Amino acid sequence: MNPFEDMRIFCQVMDSGSFTSAADQLGLSKQFVSRRLMQLEERLGVRLLNRSTRRLDVTPLGQSYYESALRLLGEVEQVEQGIAGQTAEPRGTIRLSAPLSFAVAHLGCLLPVFLQRYRDVTVEVDLSDRPVDLLGEGYDLALRIGVLEDSTLIARRIASIERVYCASPAYLAERGMPLKPEDLHSHDCLPYGHGRSVQWRFNAGQGKPVLVNVTGRMRVNNGELLRDAAVQGMGITYLPTFIVGAALKDGRLVPVLDDLRPEPLTLSAVYPQHRQASRPVQALVEFLRERLNQSNVAL
Repeated sequence: MNPFEDMRIFCQVMDSGSFTSAADQLGLSKQFVSRRLMQLEERLGVRLLNRSTRRLDVTPLGQSYYESALRLLGEVEQVEQGIAGQTAEPRGTIRLSAPLSFAVAHLGCLLPVFLQRYRDVTVEVDLSDRPVDLLGEGYDLALRIGVLEDSTLIARRIASIERVYCASPAYLAERGMPLKPEDLHSHDCLPYGHGRSVQWRFNAGQGKPVLVNVTGRMRVNNGELLRDAAVQGMGITYLPTFIVGAALKDGRLVPVLDDLRPEPLTLSAVYPQHRQASRPVQALVEFLRERLNQSNVAL
């Protein structure tokens, strides 16, 4: 009986979503993986997974065991790396979650450079704008933009991200340039995301922001589609400069109410406590801080 090996098998099943996929990843048979998990449940005296012909559902106790097992396995990995003298050079796999538009704009160029620098590191990237559950879904690191929720996770600031209100010259020629935030009530706006009500924030310079409810005929949870719609004259949008920077530079879009632009957002690296001493994770965080804070990187 090897409890750490059982933990690894269980965590791989959770990460893969099935016995078959986990067995393929581990180089074991499906029957062996299933038998080891049954023995684990018998030893613990609890059910960790509810099995059906179509899917696996984790029980509340199984979720708790998974999160604890991830932490313990991470600590074991750090101990083994220290004993083996491998902490000088990062090695291992990083499971990274990152926002889609930001990753397309920056990570496609940066990650190959990082991997050239650290030859023994592998990165698995999942692109999603949803705030993933790092512990529950087995991520080592996530990049998040904006205000972070209170949690037990560790957060480190990576860079600041500017956002700008903008529209096409053709739209503004037809509908007029808004001079104050309240003027947006008579404009077509292109807000990010879904929902009945969207508020845009403006810095009035008196310590209290101005909030304006905006509406429009098109709402999308993708910045590139909103940018393209704005270029086509569909309305005013509010997006990070890493999405609209090129269109602003070549004149397809022009800033609107730019003197009332709110404070930049913060790009943060977020990771579980058991990854605090992980050499690959810390190397990637430092690399991104270094590269994204260079003056020639448009955020």
